[in-house]
Amino acid sequence: MSRATRPAPSFRHGVLTLALTAALGGFAMPATALADTATPVASPAASAVDIAYQQFTLPNGLQVIVHEDHKAPIVAVNLWYHVGSKDEPAGRSGFAHLYEHLMFQASENHKGEYFTPFEQAGATDQNGTTNPDRTNFFENVPTTALDMALWMESERMGHLLGGIDQAALDEQRGVVQNEKREGENQPYGQLDEVEARTMYPVGHPYHHTTIGSMADLNAASLDDVKTWFRTWYGPNNAVLVLAGDIDLATAKDKVARYFGDIPAGPTMAQPKVDVAPLAKSGRTVLEDKVPQPLVQRLWNVAPAGTREADLLDLFAQVLGGAADSRLDRRLVHGEKLADSVATYNSSSQLSSNFVVTAMVKQGVDPAKVEAIVDEELQRLLKDGPTADELAQAKTVERARFIRGIERIGGFGGKADILASCEIYEHNPGCFRDSWQTISAATPAQVRAAAQKWLGQPSHSFVVMPGKRAPLVEDASVKPAPMTLPTADPKYSTLPSQVDRSKGVPAVTTFPALKFPALQRATLANGSTLILAERHEIPVVQMSYEFHGGYASDPQGKLGTASFAMSMLDEGAGALDSLAFKGKAESLGARIGAGASLDGANAYLSALKKNLAPSLELYASMLREPRFEQKEIDRVKAQRIAGIAQEKAQPQTSALRVLPPLLFGADHPYGVPFTGSGTEQQVAAITRDDLVAYDHAWVRPEQSTLIVVGDTTLAEIVPLLNRTLGDWNGVGNASPAPAIPVVARPGKARVFLIDQPGAVQANIFAGELVPSSKDPAAVKFGIANDVLGGLFSSRLNMNLRENKHWAYGAYTFAPGAVGQRPWLAFAPVQIDKTAEALGEMQREIGAYASGTSPATAEEVQKVVADDIRSQPGAYETGNAVMSTIGGIVRYDRPDDWVMRRNAEVLAMTPDQVNAAAKALDADALTWVVVGDLSKIEAPVRALKLGTVQVIDADGHPVAAPQAPAAR
Repeated sequence: MSRATRPAPSFRHGVLTLALTAALGGFAMPATALADTATPVASPAASAVDIAYQQFTLPNGLQVIVHEDHKAPIVAVNLWYHVGSKDEPAGRSGFAHLYEHLMFQASENHKGEYFTPFEQAGATDQNGTTNPDRTNFFENVPTTALDMALWMESERMGHLLGGIDQAALDEQRGVVQNEKREGENQPYGQLDEVEARTMYPVGHPYHHTTIGSMADLNAASLDDVKTWFRTWYGPNNAVLVLAGDIDLATAKDKVARYFGDIPAGPTMAQPKVDVAPLAKSGRTVLEDKVPQPLVQRLWNVAPAGTREADLLDLFAQVLGGAADSRLDRRLVHGEKLADSVATYNSSSQLSSNFVVTAMVKQGVDPAKVEAIVDEELQRLLKDGPTADELAQAKTVERARFIRGIERIGGFGGKADILASCEIYEHNPGCFRDSWQTISAATPAQVRAAAQKWLGQPSHSFVVMPGKRAPLVEDASVKPAPMTLPTADPKYSTLPSQVDRSKGVPAVTTFPALKFPALQRATLANGSTLILAERHEIPVVQMSYEFHGGYASDPQGKLGTASFAMSMLDEGAGALDSLAFKGKAESLGARIGAGASLDGANAYLSALKKNLAPSLELYASMLREPRFEQKEIDRVKAQRIAGIAQEKAQPQTSALRVLPPLLFGADHPYGVPFTGSGTEQQVAAITRDDLVAYDHAWVRPEQSTLIVVGDTTLAEIVPLLNRTLGDWNGVGNASPAPAIPVVARPGKARVFLIDQPGAVQANIFAGELVPSSKDPAAVKFGIANDVLGGLFSSRLNMNLRENKHWAYGAYTFAPGAVGQRPWLAFAPVQIDKTAEALGEMQREIGAYASGTSPATAEEVQKVVADDIRSQPGAYETGNAVMSTIGGIVRYDRPDDWVMRRNAEVLAMTPDQVNAAAKALDADALTWVVVGDLSKIEAPVRALKLGTVQVIDADGHPVAAPQAPAAR
């Protein structure tokens, strides 16, 4: 659906992610005092799955939408401002995104980090994002913390400027610039900038990217950003959605109390819709340090909120959006010229981009792939989709919507959909119009929309392996002075009801977690069944948990477990790979399998109405995987290409070499974190190896099937026994691999990986800590959070907020049956590599040694965030399933969640500091990926430990020899 569910790149406060594109339109509602709008009636095309809502408007123009969903004691607060990078004048690029960051700083009546009270209250899904069309801020909070959340959101809407000074601007400017470096430092990372300049002419609002230019960010003055805020961030340019455990009366009372006295700002006109169709087709070739060519073809097409945008969504699904789409069949399965293809319609307010992208196999001429893309496109434009193809596309779109609205907030949740519809189309129920268009669409209608827009000129972008040239920004434009428009007099305010001098409202009570009861049964095949009922949406999920995993990979054939599990959905029973995937998509099901360090799983997510046929397909995957040689050959080539991509990415490059350095190359855990193996060893894996893994580990005895969703034990057990009850393993099961204990190195070690031309260095520090099954594992988790587990933890506050050398810095310890790897991570600007490494060493050392122990305040903060966030953290069935998976993997009791929570609540600073001693800063293994010419000498000068240059495979690189004397 183009209006509310189509992803597009956006920048957020924390990490680069995907956010929903906004839709078309939007204008101020008349100023009425808390006027209600009746809930629209669902169209006949929309089924029982819907988002009911009510709305009202404050006298100052703030539009408020309320959706009731009492499944959990949480409320999603989602505030959208109708301003994005499209509204930035020349010479001011990046302002909208920069101001998004500033709005997480101190305000007039709240000093300190914006996140702090939310962490104390247990907020989840908290973030802010900016895209070309809008800026939004959102969080899910316990119902009892709603006053706090509304105070904070209204504080930054009405009382922010007094808290922003030059220091705050300089700090967040540095953070944003590191965010920009982080994005551009990735393979293919310069493509977005080039595409924006090429697809839209100078002067078009979409000619520049949201992140902006370094020059414009450097030129931003304090007066400029304050004028920008006063212009755009008033209540009359905003929409507030409250979704979840709330009702209309409560919403009216609280929103009026906290927002009613904020004066309206100017009424700003939105740019006119300007699709900017290309005058002629073109082709741009770039070089980058990438392992294989990338081809991307773009058209400027109908804006979001139009009927044609919805029809183009369906066309994209048929052309290259499905696993058995036209382009997949031809390029990936048939002629095997590409490792992957994708087609999507990225909808935006003024103009959209229809995108076809293909990852071209090494050695293949990209022009050949481009020619086939055009050939298949022209064939589909001429004939249109078949009835079956269109029916499948509709089912996929509907299934995606149903799964998305399980969440009340966050990216793509119900609050997000309502807000986007209202702010751009002045109709919170615009998703219903989309459903009516999609449901009624005919092949002829889809073909006509595609012919209209995709018959226009397009532009192809090709990224070839080579040497990356520095990205040259657009010529600097001297910005004109910014002036403040006059506030709109048609709006009024309500009397102030809040004494803000008293600070943030205290949250004194918190809802208790209600984790679903785990119901158990034994299937006829010997497997244990664990069921957690969740009836909020008509979806049933299941995960068969098996032993094995990366740790069981045979020596010399790393990647076997991951490879074997990935083959399960590549054809089963009477269905080959394409037919199997097509059947799954026709059912709206998601079926697949994967591996992890200590095990593997096969998963199914089925629409309730299609549960029985989906389960039959799932059972065939488990019982009769085909392991056809032609599919093995294809997938093997894709996996080898994927390994090359991992080596090209600075983060995954480090994560590939760290485990062998920590555990040793001969240890079962001494494998790349991704489990993908190495090119040479994957190339050596045979069909017999894959079948042997399947027979040894994918078997029902001693396995557990977890089911979460809209079913009951009485319903699901007979279905499972009918399809899987007589399933038996082949041959004998393998014993669990032995996991030897590894001693730490006697001193610190530093390994450097060269990434020529990098504008950032990615720093990792690693060390082994006790197993997830260790009695002190929960205490170590809290200790880790103090150091680097939260936004406000020590490491992030140091490197991001205080030094602004990094976009983020965190620590984490992945779960494992044996010793776990503990990792600290920070991507930093290249000229601060040594300083950042020194700061990380100092922080870790002071904490682990007890020189700077965890304080009572820090422990209380982390404990509060951990416990109070759980009602929101378990909002989805997938989150529940993940926790049950941990219960199974680590032999935990069914009431593990409550036992763990009791331990966390009773935790003392002394216990946390004792757990922190599991770290030893003098025995860390450091891996730093960056431009060696800029980082090697400063890192060596730190004298942290022995320094060794290695390649992306972890092999030592000999130092260059000095030229012989003459």
